[in-house]
Amino acid sequence: MKNSKYLLSGLGIIAFLAFTPFTEYTSLEIGKPVPKASNKLTDVSGKQVSLTEATGKNGLLVIFSCNTCPFVIKNEGRIKDVTAYALKNEIGVMVVNSNEGQRDADDSFDAMKKYKAEKQFSGYYTLDKDDELANAFGATHTPETYLFGKKGLLIYKGAIDDSPRDESAVKTHFLKDAIDAAVKGQEVKTNSTKSVGCTIKRKEA
Repeated sequence: MKNSKYLLSGLGIIAFLAFTPFTEYTSLEIGKPVPKASNKLTDVSGKQVSLTEATGKNGLLVIFSCNTCPFVIKNEGRIKDVTAYALKNEIGVMVVNSNEGQRDADDSFDAMKKYKAEKQFSGYYTLDKDDELANAFGATHTPETYLFGKKGLLIYKGAIDDSPRDESAVKTHFLKDAIDAAVKGQEVKTNSTKSVGCTIKRKEA
Protein backbone atom coordinates (compact mmCIF):
# COMPACT_ATOMS: atom_id res chain seq x y z
CA MET A 1 0.00 0.00 0.00
CA LYS A 2 2.82 2.38 0.87
CA ASN A 3 4.46 1.88 -2.52
CA SER A 4 1.13 2.51 -4.26
CA LYS A 5 0.66 5.67 -2.23
CA TYR A 6 4.09 6.99 -3.21
CA LEU A 7 3.50 6.01 -6.86
CA LEU A 8 0.23 7.92 -6.99
CA SER A 9 1.87 10.87 -5.29
CA GLY A 10 4.69 10.83 -7.81
CA LEU A 11 2.28 10.59 -10.72
CA GLY A 12 0.38 13.56 -9.32
CA ILE A 13 3.55 15.67 -9.24
CA ILE A 14 4.41 14.67 -12.81
CA ALA A 15 0.89 15.52 -13.98
CA PHE A 16 1.10 18.89 -12.22
CA LEU A 17 4.39 19.72 -13.90
CA ALA A 18 3.13 18.52 -17.27
CA PHE A 19 0.13 20.82 -17.20
CA THR A 20 1.71 23.81 -15.44
CA PRO A 21 2.01 26.65 -17.99
CA PHE A 22 5.47 28.08 -18.60
CA THR A 23 5.61 31.54 -20.08
CA GLU A 24 7.89 31.91 -23.07
CA TYR A 25 9.17 35.31 -24.13
CA THR A 26 10.01 35.99 -27.76
CA SER A 27 13.12 38.14 -28.10
CA LEU A 28 12.78 41.32 -30.15
CA GLU A 29 13.96 40.71 -33.70
CA ILE A 30 16.83 42.54 -35.38
CA GLY A 31 15.47 45.38 -37.49
CA LYS A 32 12.50 46.09 -35.22
CA PRO A 33 11.82 49.55 -33.72
CA VAL A 34 12.07 50.40 -30.01
CA PRO A 35 9.06 48.86 -28.22
CA LYS A 36 7.11 50.84 -25.61
CA ALA A 37 9.20 53.83 -26.68
CA SER A 38 6.89 56.42 -25.11
CA ASN A 39 6.29 54.58 -21.81
CA LYS A 40 7.62 56.49 -18.82
CA LEU A 41 9.94 54.70 -16.40
CA THR A 42 11.18 56.01 -13.07
CA ASP A 43 14.89 56.74 -12.94
CA VAL A 44 16.75 56.53 -9.60
CA SER A 45 16.89 60.34 -9.66
CA GLY A 46 13.11 60.35 -9.42
CA LYS A 47 12.74 61.63 -12.98
CA GLN A 48 10.19 60.04 -15.31
CA VAL A 49 11.87 59.21 -18.62
CA SER A 50 10.93 57.31 -21.78
CA LEU A 51 13.17 55.42 -24.18
CA THR A 52 12.46 58.09 -26.79
CA GLU A 53 13.71 60.79 -24.43
CA ALA A 54 16.80 58.73 -23.59
CA THR A 55 17.76 58.24 -27.24
CA GLY A 56 20.85 60.05 -28.53
CA LYS A 57 21.87 61.30 -31.96
CA ASN A 58 23.36 57.93 -32.93
CA GLY A 59 20.93 55.61 -31.20
CA LEU A 60 20.00 53.99 -27.92
CA LEU A 61 21.52 51.29 -25.72
CA VAL A 62 19.20 49.39 -23.36
CA ILE A 63 20.70 47.04 -20.79
CA PHE A 64 18.53 44.82 -18.61
CA SER A 65 20.40 44.50 -15.32
CA CYS A 66 19.92 44.43 -11.55
CA ASN A 67 21.79 44.84 -8.27
CA THR A 68 22.87 41.37 -7.16
CA CYS A 69 23.06 38.83 -10.01
CA PRO A 70 26.53 37.17 -9.93
CA PHE A 71 26.85 37.68 -13.69
CA VAL A 72 26.03 41.36 -13.36
CA ILE A 73 28.66 41.62 -10.63
CA LYS A 74 31.22 39.97 -12.95
CA ASN A 75 30.28 42.52 -15.62
CA GLU A 76 30.02 45.68 -13.50
CA GLY A 77 33.28 47.11 -14.80
CA ARG A 78 32.32 46.32 -18.37
CA ILE A 79 28.86 47.85 -17.95
CA LYS A 80 30.47 51.02 -16.61
CA ASP A 81 32.91 51.13 -19.54
CA VAL A 82 30.40 50.40 -22.29
CA THR A 83 27.74 52.82 -21.03
CA ALA A 84 30.34 55.60 -20.91
CA TYR A 85 31.54 54.58 -24.38
CA ALA A 86 28.00 54.70 -25.76
CA LEU A 87 27.33 58.17 -24.37
CA LYS A 88 30.70 59.39 -25.66
CA ASN A 89 29.51 58.30 -29.10
CA GLU A 90 26.15 60.09 -28.70
CA ILE A 91 24.17 56.93 -28.05
CA GLY A 92 21.69 57.27 -25.21
CA VAL A 93 21.78 54.75 -22.36
CA MET A 94 19.06 53.24 -20.22
CA VAL A 95 19.87 50.46 -17.76
CA VAL A 96 16.64 48.75 -16.74
CA ASN A 97 15.85 46.76 -13.60
CA SER A 98 12.92 44.42 -14.29
CA ASN A 99 13.24 42.25 -11.17
CA GLU A 100 9.69 42.96 -10.01
CA GLY A 101 9.72 39.73 -8.02
CA GLN A 102 12.41 41.20 -5.75
CA ARG A 103 11.10 44.74 -5.22
CA ASP A 104 10.72 44.10 -1.49
CA ALA A 105 14.32 42.89 -1.24
CA ASP A 106 17.62 43.53 -3.01
CA ASP A 107 16.07 45.18 -6.06
CA SER A 108 13.91 47.71 -4.28
CA PHE A 109 13.94 51.27 -5.59
CA ASP A 110 16.00 52.42 -2.59
CA ALA A 111 18.49 49.62 -3.24
CA MET A 112 18.69 50.68 -6.89
CA LYS A 113 19.50 54.26 -5.89
CA LYS A 114 22.26 53.06 -3.59
CA TYR A 115 23.64 50.71 -6.24
CA LYS A 116 23.82 53.42 -8.93
CA ALA A 117 25.54 55.80 -6.50
CA GLU A 118 28.13 53.14 -5.64
CA LYS A 119 28.83 51.82 -9.15
CA GLN A 120 28.67 55.17 -10.97
CA PHE A 121 27.77 53.75 -14.39
CA SER A 122 26.51 56.17 -17.02
CA GLY A 123 22.97 56.73 -18.25
CA TYR A 124 19.62 56.23 -16.60
CA TYR A 125 18.90 53.39 -14.16
CA THR A 126 15.17 52.79 -14.25
CA LEU A 127 12.57 50.61 -12.60
CA ASP A 128 10.47 48.51 -14.98
CA LYS A 129 7.03 48.43 -13.32
CA ASP A 130 5.15 45.16 -13.88
CA ASP A 131 7.93 43.99 -16.24
CA GLU A 132 6.33 45.89 -19.13
CA LEU A 133 9.59 46.70 -20.88
CA ALA A 134 11.17 43.28 -20.31
CA ASN A 135 8.06 41.61 -21.70
CA ALA A 136 7.99 43.91 -24.74
CA PHE A 137 11.66 43.20 -25.48
CA GLY A 138 11.38 39.51 -24.65
CA ALA A 139 14.33 39.99 -22.30
CA THR A 140 15.04 37.01 -20.04
CA HIS A 141 18.46 37.52 -18.43
CA THR A 142 20.70 39.98 -16.63
CA PRO A 143 22.80 41.41 -18.11
CA GLU A 144 21.17 41.48 -21.55
CA THR A 145 21.76 44.27 -24.07
CA TYR A 146 19.83 45.81 -26.97
CA LEU A 147 21.36 48.43 -29.27
CA PHE A 148 19.26 50.58 -31.61
CA GLY A 149 20.93 52.54 -34.40
CA LYS A 150 20.39 56.00 -35.88
CA LYS A 151 17.12 54.96 -37.53
CA GLY A 152 15.71 53.65 -34.27
CA LEU A 153 15.89 50.01 -35.35
CA LEU A 154 17.49 47.14 -33.41
CA ILE A 155 20.97 46.41 -34.77
CA TYR A 156 22.43 44.26 -31.98
CA LYS A 157 21.19 42.17 -29.06
CA GLY A 158 22.78 39.80 -26.59
CA ALA A 159 25.98 39.70 -24.55
CA ILE A 160 28.49 42.48 -23.91
CA ASP A 161 31.35 40.29 -25.08
CA ASP A 162 32.34 36.65 -25.61
CA SER A 163 33.40 35.89 -22.03
CA PRO A 164 30.70 36.90 -19.50
CA ARG A 165 32.25 34.76 -16.76
CA ASP A 166 35.86 35.93 -17.10
CA GLU A 167 36.83 39.40 -18.29
CA SER A 168 40.47 38.42 -18.69
CA ALA A 169 39.48 35.89 -21.37
CA VAL A 170 37.55 38.35 -23.59
CA LYS A 171 38.52 38.15 -27.26
CA THR A 172 35.59 39.85 -28.98
CA HIS A 173 33.76 42.94 -27.72
CA PHE A 174 30.41 42.38 -29.43
CA LEU A 175 28.62 45.43 -28.02
CA LYS A 176 31.47 47.91 -28.51
CA ASP A 177 31.95 46.67 -32.07
CA ALA A 178 28.23 47.20 -32.67
CA ILE A 179 28.44 50.73 -31.23
CA ASP A 180 31.32 51.51 -33.59
CA ALA A 181 29.28 50.23 -36.53
CA ALA A 182 26.25 52.26 -35.45
CA VAL A 183 28.24 55.49 -35.32
CA LYS A 184 29.71 54.84 -38.79
CA GLY A 185 26.35 53.79 -40.21
CA GLN A 186 27.76 50.38 -41.07
CA GLU A 187 26.16 46.95 -40.82
CA VAL A 188 26.87 45.05 -37.58
CA LYS A 189 28.74 41.85 -38.48
CA THR A 190 27.60 39.88 -35.43
CA ASN A 191 24.16 41.25 -34.63
CA SER A 192 22.87 38.62 -32.22
CA THR A 193 24.57 36.63 -29.48
CA LYS A 194 23.39 34.59 -26.51
CA SER A 195 23.10 36.50 -23.25
CA VAL A 196 24.38 34.53 -20.26
CA GLY A 197 23.23 35.48 -16.78
CA CYS A 198 20.53 35.24 -14.13
CA THR A 199 16.90 35.04 -15.14
CA ILE A 200 14.84 38.18 -14.73
CA LYS A 201 12.73 37.76 -11.59
CA ARG A 202 9.35 38.70 -12.99
CA LYS A 203 6.31 39.45 -10.87
CA GLU A 204 4.13 36.40 -10.33
CA ALA A 205 0.76 36.45 -12.05
